[in-house]
Order: sequence, then structure tokens, then C-alpha cells
Amino acid sequence: MTCPQCEASLLPNAQFCGGCGYRLPAGAQATATGGGPPPGYAPSAGGGGIQIDADARGQGSGYSYEVLHQPAFSLAVVRLQPEQSILAEAGAMVSMSANVELQSQMKGGLFGAIKRAAGGESAFVSTFTARSGPGEVTFAPGAPGDIAALEMTNQMFFVQASSYLAGDASLNVDTKWGGAKSFFGGEGLFVLQVTGTGLLLVSSYG
Repeated sequence: MTCPQCEASLLPNAQFCGGCGYRLPAGAQATATGGGPPPGYAPSAGGGGIQIDADARGQGSGYSYEVLHQPAFSLAVVRLQPEQSILAEAGAMVSMSANVELQSQMKGGLFGAIKRAAGGESAFVSTFTARSGPGEVTFAPGAPGDIAALEMTNQMFFVQASSYLAGDASLNVDTKWGGAKSFFGGEGLFVLQVTGTGLLLVSSYG
């Protein structure tokens, strides 16, 4: 099933589009053509329906991506179409084309920056936008390790602090209180909550 507004792929029984926010009419799940999951969709064991790209490459809204040099020294290559953007953790960029514009800001204002810092992330978020033609940006984690590309479709995903690398500009990244379970599980007091539709790049050490 796809969104009639932006044509993003939606999960069966979705009530709204995570990409553009369009609310689907009642009963659209049952009447829409192609009501099954998108090609290559692989539900996780927990039923969350998050698709992990097995071949480490794919396409999104206005970009294509590829993860190279796996598993120990992974490098994510994102090729942007003109005027398209991708967000990344501050310091994650390895290289970028000359026509790619970089902007760093405290997303969510001062309070949002404090929440990100509490979650183990940088207070600043970098936005990369291709100007006057296609552009390329490469990302890598601060320590040697692997990168996984998660294709989210109108979903919510929790990410360990410091594992967020980059993501689609349409995704909403917020810091949430993890509580005692998260703390005693070794994940810290705060976790990142990512919601929406689009590409999410996460990294792991080792």
C-alpha cells in the first residue's frame, strides 16, 4: 500500500503516512490495491516490521545509499539529488561534494540540545543539502565498526545513545527516558526514539 499524496510505501493497516503526515481514509487498508508489504519487506522477530537492507544499498526519497567496507571499517555513501537533504550526527561526515551545503544547528532549540546531550548525542545536528546538482556525502562512526541501513515505514525505533549516525530529514529523532530497565541493562538512562518514514543509518562498535 502506498500513500496517495507522496507515494511512500506504507504498512498494511497504517492510519497515516509517516513521510508527509497524510491521514488515510477509514477502510483504505482493505480497499487499496497492492495492500501487501513492499517488495523485500522482512518483518523483525518482534513483529516491528523494520526492514534491514541485507545488501547494504538502496534508494530513498531523493537519494540513494550504499555501505562499503563492512563489517569492521564501514563507510556509508549517500548520493543526494538536487536540493535534497540528509541529517547526520555532528562529526559523522567523512567527505562531501563541493556543491553540498552544510548547516549545523541546535535542532529543537536549547531544550532539544540539552535532551540530545543527555542522550549521549551531540547538541548540534548537521544538515547536508545538494545545491545546483546531485551531491555525495560519506559518513562513518567515530570508532571502527559496522553500519546498518534501516528502512523505516511509518514506524518507531529506539536507538542506543551514540549509535545514531544519520537519517532522512523526514524522521523525527527525540531523546526519551529509558528508566531503570535501560540503565541496569547497560544502555544508559536515555535512549533515542526515532519515528517516521525514511532511511536510518545506525552504527555499532567492533
